[in-house]
Amino acid sequence: MSEVEAAIRAAAPRALAALVRRYGVFDQCEDAVQEALLEAFVQWRANGVPEQPIGWLISVAARRMMDGWRRDNARRQRELNDYLRAPADQYDPEDYHEDADDTVRLLVLCCHPELTPASQIALTLRSVGGLTTAEVAAALLVSETTVAQRISRAKRQLKDARFELPTADEYDVRMRAVLQVLYLIFNEGHTASAGDSLQRVDLAEEALRITRLLHQAVSGPGEVTGLLALMILTHARRDARTGPGGNLVPADRQDRSRWYAAEIAEGTRLVEETLRSGAVGPYQLEAAIAAVHSEADSVEATDWEQIAGLYRILEKIDPSPMVTLGSAVAVAMTEGPDAGIAIVEGLADDRYLSDHHRRLSVLAHLHELAGRADLARSNYLAALERTRNTAEQNYLRDRIAHLIR
Repeated sequence: MSEVEAAIRAAAPRALAALVRRYGVFDQCEDAVQEALLEAFVQWRANGVPEQPIGWLISVAARRMMDGWRRDNARRQRELNDYLRAPADQYDPEDYHEDADDTVRLLVLCCHPELTPASQIALTLRSVGGLTTAEVAAALLVSETTVAQRISRAKRQLKDARFELPTADEYDVRMRAVLQVLYLIFNEGHTASAGDSLQRVDLAEEALRITRLLHQAVSGPGEVTGLLALMILTHARRDARTGPGGNLVPADRQDRSRWYAAEIAEGTRLVEETLRSGAVGPYQLEAAIAAVHSEADSVEATDWEQIAGLYRILEKIDPSPMVTLGSAVAVAMTEGPDAGIAIVEGLADDRYLSDHHRRLSVLAHLHELAGRADLARSNYLAALERTRNTAEQNYLRDRIAHLIR
């Protein structure tokens, strides 16, 4: 990514946040920022990135908005005169002072409860991540038309939404939605639901970048810190997760020297910081589990007792089928494969995981550990039929072939 592209991507969401906070009309502000970005791309490549790129974008976008408003009828003009605090040609980019709350406000707005999760993700990537519609479409593996429709629909729904932080009573609920959206984006980047590649590193890094912005904006350790730590620790293993040709490499065969030590150190420090904060939430616990994995030199040397204990706490405060599935692996490593199999089979009636390839893959792996090749092979085959990711399909075929030999 060039210097100009990097500057635009970093400045765009903050400029949009400042404009929406000032003028309140999300759709028009977003359109104006997009026009300003086109002008910035041309001018900054020719003249260099300005000293205050955010202020530059705000100034240009504000002029674009007012030019459009001035072309409206007299009624619109009267409303504009009452609404605006200052004319655009008097707006000084140096008047902009970075407001940490702007990042939070924009994320909260993009994750408005009236929007569907698909629209929340698309709007977050576009407005906070600064991705183009084409980049969002590529990230989500859908067509540009689909993304454009989602964003357009979301902007219509947000037309009358107030650009402000939620009340104290609403804050926890709204922030959970923000964190969930960022977590969903990261997970899709970490293990793509479909396609030829196991990972979408660019998408995972975009989720990580936005979460860092949120972490800077929210004071004090807590679940935001926990999510950031979880992402850093998970992403630190990216190079070791695939081998030649992009083939999946399971955790027990990964070359841990390829894990990023500096990122693991940063993530571990954040985990220690957030666990000292008092009340502990699910992201903090998941980050603690990731930290324990990262400390070990091998699967065998991993402190599985500690991981099993952390999963027990996690199941109490935030139970879910995926948490139970993770717990089953830890139990299998501490009490034997059959103990883990019993837990996984207990999810056979779960409406989310009963037919999911991840449950079937774990079940196959545990049967393989227990020496039941036929049951392992049949579950690997069932998982193969249900995954749409080529790298995972190739790995499952390798396991099946190994069990046949």
